[in-house]
Amino acid sequence: MKAAIAGCGIIAAVHARCLAGMKDAELTAFADIRPERAQEFAKEYGGNAYASIDEMLEKEQIDVLHICLPHYLHVPVAIQALNAGVNVFMEKPPAISREQLKQLQAAEESSEAKLGICFQNRYNPCTQAVKDLVRSGKPGKILGVRGVVTWSRGVEYYQDSGWRGTLDKEGGGALINQSVHTLDLMAYLAGTPVTVEASAGNHHLKNVIEVEDMMEAYIRFEGGAVGCFYATTAYSSNPKPLIELDCENMTIRMEDPDAVIYYPDGTKEEMKLPVVMGYGKSYWGSGHDACIRDFYGCLKEGKEFWLNLRTLDETIRLMLAVYESARGAGETTV
Repeated sequence: MKAAIAGCGIIAAVHARCLAGMKDAELTAFADIRPERAQEFAKEYGGNAYASIDEMLEKEQIDVLHICLPHYLHVPVAIQALNAGVNVFMEKPPAISREQLKQLQAAEESSEAKLGICFQNRYNPCTQAVKDLVRSGKPGKILGVRGVVTWSRGVEYYQDSGWRGTLDKEGGGALINQSVHTLDLMAYLAGTPVTVEASAGNHHLKNVIEVEDMMEAYIRFEGGAVGCFYATTAYSSNPKPLIELDCENMTIRMEDPDAVIYYPDGTKEEMKLPVVMGYGKSYWGSGHDACIRDFYGCLKEGKEFWLNLRTLDETIRLMLAVYESARGAGETTV
């Protein structure tokens, strides 16, 4: 299948490396408003470079378009590709507003092309092992879940991009950009979120960015479990995110690539997990390659890819509800 990448920044390099190692994918085109960046990718991976997505879609026969663009462009470009019958594999976030989400849902429903969303941390071995453990029933009822992301993003990170830190282009900060994968795994492991109450702040980049550098949320799940979420980009370094499930019979703590079980008698057990090397920053996890391969495998076999707008609906609505609550709505229904 012929693949193209729209947006040739940091995350695009991860997609390109994954695609370069796949026998069922051929990288044929790259587009970026900075032509030199598209040209660098084309030089390294082969294919043609374009300064516009319009020109690329017009001149290339593309089977899959990888969207690695600034957040506000994800939906418009996905709709453009779906309307042209091109399959889409999109980086997070799937949308930055409920209106964008509705537009994307309509485009997906009216197109024969398929849309996949890159929530790659669901493929990390520790996530899969913990999900299997929860499904087994051995942990007992889930009482609570907490997710903590403390990362560091400075002035240069925002000023060098031309779009990060702006509300209309990024859609948010510490949540939508840095920690939405953690929020997703909380919902994936703990169940259906019902309500959320949240607050946001900007502690270390006042008058530099319009978006939050801190987000905290209190989530109620079906069945009674509670969730406590905290994310910041004002920390001094970038440690691994923490996700912990408090269950009747045990506590399960994940710090990718590790997962540890703590029992009520004070003993603990490290889960035996395969070591999988990832691309990009170590704290991103190792799931990109598996996620992209799975999407292409589903296309080849005519199967539904499990990370789509329907199956990720709870995560997307939870993310948007967190922002609505933090912007003054109070306790918000997911």
